[in-house]
Amino acid sequence: MSDDFPAFALSEEHDALREAVRALADDKIAPRAAEVDRTSEFPWDVYEALVKADFQAVHIPSAYGGAGADAIATAIVIEEVARACASSSLIPAVNKLGTVPLLLGASEEVKARYLAPVARGEAMFSYALSEPEAGSDAAAMKTKAVRTGDGYVLNGVKRWITNAGVSRYYTVMAVTDPSAGAGGISAFVLEDGDPGFTFGAPEHKLGIKGSPTRELYFDNCAIPADRLIGAEGEGFRIALRTLDHTRITIAAQALGIAQGALDYALGYVKERKQFGRSVADFQGLQFMIADMAMKLEAARQLTYAAAAKSERAMAGEKVADLTFFSSACKCLASDVAMSVTTDAVQLLGGYGYVNDYPVERMMRDAKITQIYEGTNQIQRMVMARQLLKG
Repeated sequence: MSDDFPAFALSEEHDALREAVRALADDKIAPRAAEVDRTSEFPWDVYEALVKADFQAVHIPSAYGGAGADAIATAIVIEEVARACASSSLIPAVNKLGTVPLLLGASEEVKARYLAPVARGEAMFSYALSEPEAGSDAAAMKTKAVRTGDGYVLNGVKRWITNAGVSRYYTVMAVTDPSAGAGGISAFVLEDGDPGFTFGAPEHKLGIKGSPTRELYFDNCAIPADRLIGAEGEGFRIALRTLDHTRITIAAQALGIAQGALDYALGYVKERKQFGRSVADFQGLQFMIADMAMKLEAARQLTYAAAAKSERAMAGEKVADLTFFSSACKCLASDVAMSVTTDAVQLLGGYGYVNDYPVERMMRDAKITQIYEGTNQIQRMVMARQLLKG
């Protein structure tokens, strides 16, 4: 699947960025992670710290007031925040998910209007594709947008929307031509406060509890026509192209969760003593640690290679294997995160199972990375189709 280009090369700027984000995460984010998980409250203080450091949406181009970070740099930010707190990492990750459709398909006027506030830290941006009966089968969505004289009227429900209620803006996919199948889906920007746009109650979840997940309800929700992203009928194509770029951010989140668990487990096994010596001296545990680190590093390399391809594609280059690489890194990194965090709990023994220690939280947080932005079963279908289509 790979082409002839070098996979990627990390620059000194990437290394410096990692150090800066890790320092912020260790100082401002990690100390809050357990409480965020316990209370299931969105960490506004963490958001403010990320905004102050300009890490809340680093991917936004400088033309719209953003930092203009490349895809690898964006992955590094998400990874390092997730190492401390998975819920908090969804701030930069979902800001990218919500805004990539605009970067791919919106007019310059729409980009300028909505990207600049996100770059300034005045608003967050969520993404609304899934519905109660349209999850993996997203093209089966029922939410409709009917054209009126000077706008559109939306009716329907969206489910599993990350950061719903705290984001101000939402990219929403809706059917504008029911007779055209996936080709009849269009994309729109919705704003919190639009008449007829309301939220369901927060879901009670296994993990990422500090990131609210809610339904969106549209009841004769009228919006102006200039909220359309691209042309009518382009929505589903934009949605799929978006996921090619943003599955990589979920891979980055998974890497961070796994790294945080591995780091904690390493410190623990070196300090914990049984049978008169450090448990790190036992070969069985050494093999576990070696496997954890090996799988994590393999997933990291694949993720950065995919991010490099994403960057080239966003610059307008045709990258034939981006879809394969984005699905592969998301699938591998999330499977690795689940494996590594489960092993970290095992390495801590009984202490791993109680919330006095962070690894059980990391294990719970890791699970969602195998599910959202396309389950790993869907990722394997996508990869197989890419391999077989030639």
